Amino acid sequence: MDTQTLNHRTSPKLVTVFGGSGFVGRHVVDALARRGFRVRVAVRKPEVAYYMQPLGNIGQIQLVQANIRHRWSIERAVKGADYVVNLVGILSESGKQRFNTVHAIGAKHVAEVVAAAGLPLLHMSALGADLKSASEYARTKAEAERQVLSIKPDAIILRPSVVFGPEDQFFNKFSSMSRFSPFMPLIGGGKTQFQPVYVGDVAEVIARAVEGKLQSGKTYELGGAEVLTLRRCMELSLEVIGRKRMFINLPWWVASLQGKILGLLPNPPLTSDHVKLLKSNNVVSQEAADADLTLEGLGIKPQAVDAILPSYLWRYRALGQYDKASLAR
Repeated sequence: MDTQTLNHRTSPKLVTVFGGSGFVGRHVVDALARRGFRVRVAVRKPEVAYYMQPLGNIGQIQLVQANIRHRWSIERAVKGADYVVNLVGILSESGKQRFNTVHAIGAKHVAEVVAAAGLPLLHMSALGADLKSASEYARTKAEAERQVLSIKPDAIILRPSVVFGPEDQFFNKFSSMSRFSPFMPLIGGGKTQFQPVYVGDVAEVIARAVEGKLQSGKTYELGGAEVLTLRRCMELSLEVIGRKRMFINLPWWVASLQGKILGLLPNPPLTSDHVKLLKSNNVVSQEAADADLTLEGLGIKPQAVDAILPSYLWRYRALGQYDKASLAR
């Protein structure tokens, strides 16, 4: 047996993670590195993701340029890999980053390349993915699932509810909003239900999948310990940072109008598609729970929101004290 073959067989498994520099991706890469896997982080702009390399030992984490719109870059990113994870997704459109291009077409490209290479695949979707949804985000997420499973029937699909953690765009957004606004807008009355899931729990599931501990060809729905309304999520944020704000109900039509206007911004806090998405609850289905295709079914106790929020929202409390001090001068 030649030395190159021996080294390949004895070296830790190599996992290619598309979108590995994002919020969820950083935690996934960390979870895989801690287990001893070598990780190839495939991102559009490697030059801004070098901060990730200290997550592992020297040489354990590599960065490679890849754009899932281009098959050749996908082929380069998965060459020599043993497992592929696709986390790529966007919450709003900008430039060439369109929902259909990134979610559906991009996922199709990844699945085709992975299938041709004979590799296992995990694809991250989202709760609420629905081909009949009024939201383009939800429709293209569902189309991505359909494409992936038609090409790779043994692929694992993950559908998390809204993911929370240090860099999230959910609780952080509420806390940031409260710094500058005397009121909190309750879109549609704030009754939409979520089941926020901790990013560390999502990363744990993905690491277990790479280890071969999840069922191939299954769709797992990942929800946290509690079902919370949009209003309750905002209340929890305010409680943690020690602020009081007035709540104002925002009718759907007003929110939609605001979304159209704010959606023109480079990094919009709200779009009309977000409003459409909020019209549906975002919780784990009874079917997934009955089939044990959930965190609990995997033997993972979900982290509670109120136990984690103080660990990263504390900075907004500090910023609030700084704001008050500035105003007092």
